[in-house]
Amino acid sequence: MLTLDMVYHAAFTMKNVVRRTDLIYAPNIPSEGELYLKTENLQVTGSFKVRGAYYKISQLSKEEKERGVIACSAGNHAQGVARAASMGGISSIICLPDSAPISKIEATRHYGAEVVLVNGCYDDAYAKSRELEETEGRVFIHPFDDENVIAGQGTIGLELLEQLPEMDAVIVPIGGGGLISGIAFVVKSLNPQCKVYGVQAAGAASMVNSVRNGQIEELCSAATFADGIAVKRPGENTFELVSKYVDEIVTVTDDEVATAVLALIEQQKLIAEGAGAVAVAAAMFNKVDIKGKKTVCLVSGGNIDVNILSRVITRGLLKSGRVANLCIPLTDKPGQLEQVSRIIASKGGNVVAIHHDRGEENMAINSCFLTLSLETRDHAQIEEIKEALRSEGFKILGQH
Repeated sequence: MLTLDMVYHAAFTMKNVVRRTDLIYAPNIPSEGELYLKTENLQVTGSFKVRGAYYKISQLSKEEKERGVIACSAGNHAQGVARAASMGGISSIICLPDSAPISKIEATRHYGAEVVLVNGCYDDAYAKSRELEETEGRVFIHPFDDENVIAGQGTIGLELLEQLPEMDAVIVPIGGGGLISGIAFVVKSLNPQCKVYGVQAAGAASMVNSVRNGQIEELCSAATFADGIAVKRPGENTFELVSKYVDEIVTVTDDEVATAVLALIEQQKLIAEGAGAVAVAAAMFNKVDIKGKKTVCLVSGGNIDVNILSRVITRGLLKSGRVANLCIPLTDKPGQLEQVSRIIASKGGNVVAIHHDRGEENMAINSCFLTLSLETRDHAQIEEIKEALRSEGFKILGQH
């Protein structure tokens, strides 16, 4: 049974292993609360997961350590287990979904684990790891549904209460629920007035559905670029702890998460993966009531694949009105492009790309479609530009 003594023991055990990550005041992140960021993206291995993995492995018997460990992960738990095992001279096998970012796969190998790639998502990797647990005789290190793992993650709660004693609320990502279970248990045990909010990706809302319906439910699929929280079924222990200690769980869209990733880069100079940015997304898009409250957002990890980062930034720019694409039908005659450009420049927009299409089948012979890509300040500026174009007689067929 999870106890505060376990969490305090975990903190003592790990004091020379994990980083006590900074709590950063973030006034430039737009929200209704007084926002602080708990920067677990700057943790050893780039994620909070090393806390639970290390504490669990530290509590194994000598005989269990000799047998070696096995784990499954979307990537961050894999690195935590691999590092913790290698520090203790313990053999480790990690099953990862083949959709995991290459950076996480290679980092897991770098920390000394044998990697087994499994077709599908986290839950498919889980099934394979339990199969190998039997055939290899290894000890399974669950990524979230284990009391020692949860106690390890709960050490973040102890740090938060020391770093911000007057904390009114904390917003925490939820995948399988290990992180929020540990934090919520500690915070509610030591400061019951503090609100604990959970956040899931809208395409992987397994805990949301389970808590709402009062029983564990499994999704048919988990669809989100926030791979670290793409879990189809919550754990038994985590479901009980979340149901008991978490005040509310909300969801955010992938576009909202992308906007939060962009805000963290621009405003705080922090890199967060999708799962690591969902708490910030919830604060930015007013998913929970934090108006006037000292609120901590858990930035749980920073291991984003650089190959997807540019796409995430592009989506964030579109969502926040920082870029826009306009399609304008024109009569193909001299001066039209100059006039459009002048209007856009007068409103402070910057044209970065132009596509001139004269070959559309359904258009008039003497007309064309002008598609413009613009850099803009926000949605309000986009509307100003569109209104100015319309007032000069131009039509706008679409924006995306």
